[in-house]
Amino acid sequence: MSVVIIGGHDRMVGQYKKICKEHKCKAKVFTQMPARLSDQIGSPDFVILFTNTVSHKMVHTAVNEAQKSGAGIIRSHTSSGNALKEILNEVCA
Repeated sequence: MSVVIIGGHDRMVGQYKKICKEHKCKAKVFTQMPARLSDQIGSPDFVILFTNTVSHKMVHTAVNEAQKSGAGIIRSHTSSGNALKEILNEVCA
C-alpha cells in the first residue's frame, strides 16, 4: 500500500516514514510545497492531509491529484505520530 502525506512538521518526516514502514506502507512525505507537486504525488492508495500545518494551495493540489488517480483522501487536523498511527490502523486493517 502506498501513502502520500501532505503537511506535518519538518522534524517529523523520519518518524512519519518509520510509522508507515511499521504498517507495511510506502510513504512519500511533503511538509513544504515543492515545485510541481502534482507531478511528484503519483498514484497512491491514500493521501493523508494534516490540515493544521499545510497551505490551502497545497491541499487544493493534493486533492485534485488524489481525485484524478482515484486515491482516498484522509484529513486530520493533528499532525502527531499518534494521529498517523490511528489513521494507518484504520486504513491497513
